[in-house]
Amino acid sequence: MKNKLYQILSLLLVLTFLLGACSSGNPISNPLVEEEATSALPDPEVSVTTPPDARAAMSTYLEAYKVENYATMYSMLSTLSKDAITSADFATRHRETLNAMSLTEMETEILSSLMNPYSAEVAYKLTYKTALAGELTRDLVANLTLEAGQWHIQWDEGLIMPELIGGNKLVMDYQIPSRGEIYDREGDPIVAQADAVALGIIPGQIDINTEGTLLFELSKLTGKTTEEIRISYASAGADWYIPVGEATADEATRILAMGLGGLYATPYTARYYFEGGTAPQTIGYIITISAEDLEEYQRRGYGGDERVGYAGLEKWGEDYLTGTHGGSLYVINPDGQVVTLLSESSPAPSSSLYLTIDRDLQGYAQDAIQGFSGAAVVIERNTGRVLAIASSPGFNPNFFEPNNKNNQALPALLNDYQQPLVNRATQGQYPLGSVFKVITFSAALSSGLYTADTTYECGYHFIELPDRVLNDWTYEHCQDEIRYSYANDPENALDINTCYTQPSGDLTLSESLMRSCNPYYWHIGLDLYSSDRASDIADMARAFGLGSATGLGQVAEAEGLIENPSDAVAAVNQAIGQGTMLVTPLQVAVFMSALGNGGTLYRPQLIEKIQPLTGSPVSIFKPEALSTLPLSPEYLQILQDSMISVIEDRRGTANFRLRGYNIPTAAKTGTAESGDGLPHAWFAGYTMAEENTGLPDIAIAVILENAGEGSDYAAPAFRRIAEAYYFGSPQALYWYESNYGVTQTPTPLGGIPTQKP
Repeated sequence: MKNKLYQILSLLLVLTFLLGACSSGNPISNPLVEEEATSALPDPEVSVTTPPDARAAMSTYLEAYKVENYATMYSMLSTLSKDAITSADFATRHRETLNAMSLTEMETEILSSLMNPYSAEVAYKLTYKTALAGELTRDLVANLTLEAGQWHIQWDEGLIMPELIGGNKLVMDYQIPSRGEIYDREGDPIVAQADAVALGIIPGQIDINTEGTLLFELSKLTGKTTEEIRISYASAGADWYIPVGEATADEATRILAMGLGGLYATPYTARYYFEGGTAPQTIGYIITISAEDLEEYQRRGYGGDERVGYAGLEKWGEDYLTGTHGGSLYVINPDGQVVTLLSESSPAPSSSLYLTIDRDLQGYAQDAIQGFSGAAVVIERNTGRVLAIASSPGFNPNFFEPNNKNNQALPALLNDYQQPLVNRATQGQYPLGSVFKVITFSAALSSGLYTADTTYECGYHFIELPDRVLNDWTYEHCQDEIRYSYANDPENALDINTCYTQPSGDLTLSESLMRSCNPYYWHIGLDLYSSDRASDIADMARAFGLGSATGLGQVAEAEGLIENPSDAVAAVNQAIGQGTMLVTPLQVAVFMSALGNGGTLYRPQLIEKIQPLTGSPVSIFKPEALSTLPLSPEYLQILQDSMISVIEDRRGTANFRLRGYNIPTAAKTGTAESGDGLPHAWFAGYTMAEENTGLPDIAIAVILENAGEGSDYAAPAFRRIAEAYYFGSPQALYWYESNYGVTQTPTPLGGIPTQKP
């Protein structure tokens, strides 16, 4: 018993000793145990994980919003947000809101942010700049959640605008002023809102006793010839409706009161294009806003149901002609009730365009080239005013009006292979043919290698190229005469020695232009090329404004093409306006103006003034000089005298067809090989009659595609336009006409050509 008690007391004593050692901070050390513990339990490594920057995520979202990249925005939404709205609906919700407010620009700014490990708030500012509602600024807060280590936006409509929460929408109530009108230089209407009448024919209802009267009256109203109208219904069914044209209600009063059988008239009110389209390719037309363009126009403050300018001046002048739109921006709840008015703006009246075009002269220019494909441009020589700009075939812009019954003719117009909608005066690109010789002439003088008196023998052929022989126009004419005479009288047929058209013989440089001698100009081209002056002609052409747009600006314009010749053959071709060179009729009229006014190239202009409903014009015509021709006064005078001789000299290429024409004029004929069918006929020049007539001098360029020779077709058209300008109406028939607008044969036939165009 004592031993057991002793053992217990000994154990308690040892335990007390151990506890005391621990409490004193001096634990008992065991080296072996301590080594094992140290190797088994290393010091812990502590790291801190920082969540991504919520501000950066929100900035990315807002940058995508500014460029309306809805796909990127949607990809940054939280899972719950994506479950609530599809990607398509998300984009539509934003797009419809921005369209309704007429957004033009957006600004964003991050204001502050607050982050927790798994959520964040970012405060930001949105400023919507709009066409109709001014600036709409909102301070917003976006909640973000951390998913897969990236911040995602918890989206609802309030992030666009707080007013949209609960399914509300923005709606704009538009106020659109009446569209402005277009007038000619004298204030005569070209385009205006009007009560009009669509005129057509139902063949089966025509009274044979009054058919002539019907055709005559329709011709007076529409400008179409009686034969043209008759042909339009000749093969039609008895009950077909054949569109003829339109007239204002006042103009149609007379014919409507006559009770003529076969006439079908339908009144309508719309934007009306007078005369069936004055310079239609230049004026343009209006159409309903297409689905593809709707959003663009809504952002500009349009409701979407307006008709807008689609081409020409109607398109260029849209902002003037449509005025300032007004609108009231409302918040509407899902039941269609107005919640609040956010903003409103008042409309301002439209302006009208007054053009430099003379409506009467424009009509005569269109008539002068009717029946051909081509163009005619008339420019006031000393200012750059465009007085007429005709492109043929033309078209009737009234066909684009849905309320016009004759609108049914629109598909045929749009599918016409002759492309009447193309403005050949500004977009047509053609080789210039012999009219280009005025440029080669200028380059020859300026090179110092030629003077006005430098002579060259102009024969039937050009044999200076080693591998080919080129024929002058006189040789081609001689061959035509031989063939024609043989076909009519084989026994007495002409030969090369008895042709009416013989080689021109020795010519000075001045005379070469009058005779349009091809060999002389081929020689100049080859001579300059061989004298290390290969680019002289092309450089002169560029100085005349070729190879670049004229700067007209208001309508689509081609630049043309001028290249330095790559070899001797190219140099020879270029010298007579062939090869790799293209010009527009407008460019030719511009440089002809410069030749006549002393050397100044003026920018052609179509706008005389832009006149608001009240107050002073916002724009008034001012001549704008672009550059000066690189010709000394002496050289320019030599060139001008040579161009005068083209018409006045008995041997001049335009003399035969312009006999009886008594307006002082300097000009040049041109016949340009087209590569397809007959050549293009050119005639271009300027008048010198201001001192005697009091009217400003003009420059005219005419091209008739695949018509034949310039002297036969383009020169008479030039004459008709010039006489209409100076005398108020044409003074002579074309040589192939029996009456104005009526040819002697279905296709003009000239028999034997007698002069080079």
